Amino acid sequence: MDLICRLLLIYNFIVILRIILGMIAEFGRVPWGHPLRRITDLLAKAVDPVLAPIRAVMPPVRTGGFALDLSPIVLLIGLGILLQIIC
Repeated sequence: MDLICRLLLIYNFIVILRIILGMIAEFGRVPWGHPLRRITDLLAKAVDPVLAPIRAVMPPVRTGGFALDLSPIVLLIGLGILLQIIC
């Protein structure tokens, strides 16, 4: 049970890193060959398959000229609830 709790906490950390680095990469206009972009793409491969079903149910919220994706927040809330139940 302890291993599952640790893995869930690590995945929670990976989701948070994906959010932060994704925002830096997009808003900071990081070029495609930059190492930060490679790390962001690696984290996206770990997180996006879990986010895809959430995004299918809950599309991004349109606010003016951009869309706000709330699916990572829903995933973090779900992981938090799962951690409370299991651990």
